[in-house]
Amino acid sequence: MTIPTPISNPLPAPDAVPQGLPDVAALTSLASQFFAALPGAAGNSAGHLPSNPVPANPQPAGFSPGPLANGPALPGTFAPGANAAPANPQDGAAVLASTPSLAPKAAATNGLPDHAAIVPPALNGRFGGHSLGVPQVSPRTAPTTDSASPFYFLADATPYAPQSKAQDVPREDLVSARSFGLPGADDLRALLADNRAPARATPASQPQRGAFDVHAVRRDFPILQERVNGRQLVWFDNAATTQKPRQVIERVSYFYEHENSNIHRAAHELAARATDAYENARESVRRFINAPSVNEVIFTRGTTEAINLIAKSWGARNIGEGDEIIVSNLEHHANIVPWQQLAWAVGAKIRVIPVDDDGQVILSEYQRLLGPKVKLVAVTQVSNALGTVVPVKEIVDLAHRNGSKALVDGAQSISHMRVDVQDIGADFFVFSGHKIFGPTGIGAVWARAEILDDMPPWQGGGNMIEDVTFERTRFQPAPNKFEAGTGNIADAVGLGAALEYVEGWGIENIGRYEHELLDYATQLLRPIKGVRLVGTARDKASVLSFTLEGYTTHEVGVALNEEGISVRTGHHCAQPILRRFGLETTVRPSLAFYNTRDEVDRFIAVVQRLSKAPH
Repeated sequence: MTIPTPISNPLPAPDAVPQGLPDVAALTSLASQFFAALPGAAGNSAGHLPSNPVPANPQPAGFSPGPLANGPALPGTFAPGANAAPANPQDGAAVLASTPSLAPKAAATNGLPDHAAIVPPALNGRFGGHSLGVPQVSPRTAPTTDSASPFYFLADATPYAPQSKAQDVPREDLVSARSFGLPGADDLRALLADNRAPARATPASQPQRGAFDVHAVRRDFPILQERVNGRQLVWFDNAATTQKPRQVIERVSYFYEHENSNIHRAAHELAARATDAYENARESVRRFINAPSVNEVIFTRGTTEAINLIAKSWGARNIGEGDEIIVSNLEHHANIVPWQQLAWAVGAKIRVIPVDDDGQVILSEYQRLLGPKVKLVAVTQVSNALGTVVPVKEIVDLAHRNGSKALVDGAQSISHMRVDVQDIGADFFVFSGHKIFGPTGIGAVWARAEILDDMPPWQGGGNMIEDVTFERTRFQPAPNKFEAGTGNIADAVGLGAALEYVEGWGIENIGRYEHELLDYATQLLRPIKGVRLVGTARDKASVLSFTLEGYTTHEVGVALNEEGISVRTGHHCAQPILRRFGLETTVRPSLAFYNTRDEVDRFIAVVQRLSKAPH
């Protein structure tokens, strides 16, 4: 989106005013109406406003107030904008002419700096910039409902414009006329054109809501232009990790360039910015999975650490000798090993839900495993090795009827389908950021508030304490008590950007496109001589696991790599399920919403060539 250059004087010279425009008297009358509507105007019988110029407190470009914007104000300070209005009465036309180019000139009348530098001791450090009077830094705003398209990330404008370039800063993001209810430059232009309700312009290149354009998606992922062995990269290793859109890369870069600080309880501006960015990312996670509260969202390094946190905190307190933990045969090692470690430590037992020949769990066998000793059922929502979609709602419901808690591993589902933790009904949900186009080293745990309240911290250190003496320590409530030390702040912010990116396209649109692509690839791969598909459940996400007769899986992977096609070969950290099918390894292409049919065709051509070659 091209940002209009601000105009310093929106009123033309008297001899240049086109006929039909309001005269000066009309503009003066209109200005008087604006001033009369200002807060506090009723108490000023003379109609005068306070006498100070606007304070020097510009808001960074592209940023909007977050959910904490109505947080507590510091003692003795004015409410935001209360000291920002011009004071002396002016001729109406002159006011309207000067409003769009209002410039910061002086400090606030209360003697405090524009960004307060004192945090009351009892103030929650997670409030960040809103409690400090510091503008929230969030370089992209979510698509608004009155826009023709949600695909704000396809705009041509640079998303993180340098603040030193005034021409790149939208006027409405500065303390300006709009800060205290006056018309902005766009409104004045519309007024002079006798158009009092201007429509918002939308770039013609943006698709309409609900549309999906894979080529537009691909333009957002710089790495897809990479060349491997002289050929354009085909990234079919998405179940291992997804590539990152430019919006996420630039958001992390912006954090380090403009916000980098430790978070919570600092009195300086960058700490407030970093805190806002970090806590807004937590809100993005809450919204994306439809959690009831941000206080139920805990940042971790990823799914593996998330499950370990639950095992070593909730599990150590609630699972004892003779108790049972149920997992499925489909599980990633990350949802097996932590429970084994707990079981070894306390004398509990692991029970396993079997799968059928298509790779789907057998619910009747699961029901037989349930009993009074079962304390936890932990299952994946989508198998990373086979792509099987597991009926987690039924599994969770049966667990709860049995009086057991339930955990759902969403590492492989989060990027392919709508996740609603309230609808699923589980007690714990975990996922990793790098599986959904976010950075590595960041993920999240969601758990019910009453469960988190009863769970002890699993690590100790800074950031998670309320008070420490040599005799005892008092911990903060969740989520802080589970986030000891300095967290992965920048990558949490990057995860928030990734989730907003996916929200822009619509997860249902993504899932629909990927399902069609998976069907296309399956129909081409299945008939190839020597191919054995592993995992043929009716309900699958975008994973094709297979072997090719006469070749090791490594040889197939090397042949594909020679053509620039990246797939995963090996056991995929899911040895039990592969051994269920008599295998140690498979070739695993896994698809994402930036892959295309042309890429599938390139992949199929290599497998066909290998199949026909003598060996």
